[in-house]
Amino acid sequence: MVTILMADDDDDDCMLASEALTESSLQCELYFVKDGEELMDYLYQRGKYTNSKNAPPPDLILLDLNMPKKDGREALREIKTNPTFKHIPVVVLTTSKAEEDIQLSYVLGANSFIIKPVSFTSLVEVMKTLGEYWFKTVELPY
Repeated sequence: MVTILMADDDDDDCMLASEALTESSLQCELYFVKDGEELMDYLYQRGKYTNSKNAPPPDLILLDLNMPKKDGREALREIKTNPTFKHIPVVVLTTSKAEEDIQLSYVLGANSFIIKPVSFTSLVEVMKTLGEYWFKTVELPY
């Protein structure tokens, strides 16, 4: 069973991602955080995430760029400069189509940049593709 951590402040997007993952038949546990500060608390197992049973280490992070408090860009920078976390694949999944966001995400170490699909069917396909690629095709360090 793989663990996916999704950092996104939009409840509807989180619900749709959860349903899309279910439809994609990927065997995973999906956890949610609402902003970059909560994402880092989860990774560092601080605050409400001190119990690793409630916050298992993620095998993949789905990261929105535009969140309150600490945004996805800041969180990505912190993740990819930390020796403990930098091996975790981070897929930016955002509504932004801005070229500067795409460029910066890769400069900061994002493993992929995906613009959120507008239809549920397309989101299911994205989730299937992510699952196939990250958990069946590539070998990840553990």
